[in-house]
Amino acid sequence: MGDKIDIFYNQFILKDGYKLVLEGLGTTIILSICALIIGLIVGTLVAILVTKKDKTLLHKILVVIAKAYVGFFRGTPIVVQLLFIYFVILPLFGLGGLSALMVAVFIFGLNSGAYVSEIVRSGILSIDVGQNEAARALGLNQKQAMRFVVFPQALKNSLPPLGNEFIALLKETSVANYITVHDLTYAFKAIGSASYEFMVPYFFLALCYLMLVLIASYLVKIFEGKLRASDKY
Repeated sequence: MGDKIDIFYNQFILKDGYKLVLEGLGTTIILSICALIIGLIVGTLVAILVTKKDKTLLHKILVVIAKAYVGFFRGTPIVVQLLFIYFVILPLFGLGGLSALMVAVFIFGLNSGAYVSEIVRSGILSIDVGQNEAARALGLNQKQAMRFVVFPQALKNSLPPLGNEFIALLKETSVANYITVHDLTYAFKAIGSASYEFMVPYFFLALCYLMLVLIASYLVKIFEGKLRASDKY
């Protein structure tokens, strides 16, 4: 075991492997945050679309498309989505030269959006119908009632599961290296490949993800605590 640690130390410290790890850590954090932002935007729009009471043909078509999107991204593994879109779909449209990180952000964002849409949709449906009726009685139209009355309450109810979605997304980004994204997993894999010794690098890889998840969980709990405190007033 001592020899394995010495080999890792040589690669990590003496041969500047830590620089690769810091770069990968930054990439993982950026990927997670950007994907979550995209997921929040896309998921919220989809949730509002599918809960909107509209009988027009265009709305029905959009709902079918939205449900197909949610079904695909919730029904297939994220690794399959990465490989399928990056190596099959994008080359078909002549977009095979796009940055792997950009593509990963886009795919993880769409994947997260599918789950966020269900979270927000449940939040909207959890609001008593009387809230909407009261808003309409005060002279607000359907859009205004959703924007100023229903949606703010639904978003507040959805915040705890949205925090859990960010934690799940943070862990899922570990497969981004499948399309050559230089993330945290890629960094430790490169260190292991350079020395043909993977035990210690993968141990520290797991430890890094554990620390990231613990920090994210702690921040989510602090936010939830402030949210519960605000409910008292």
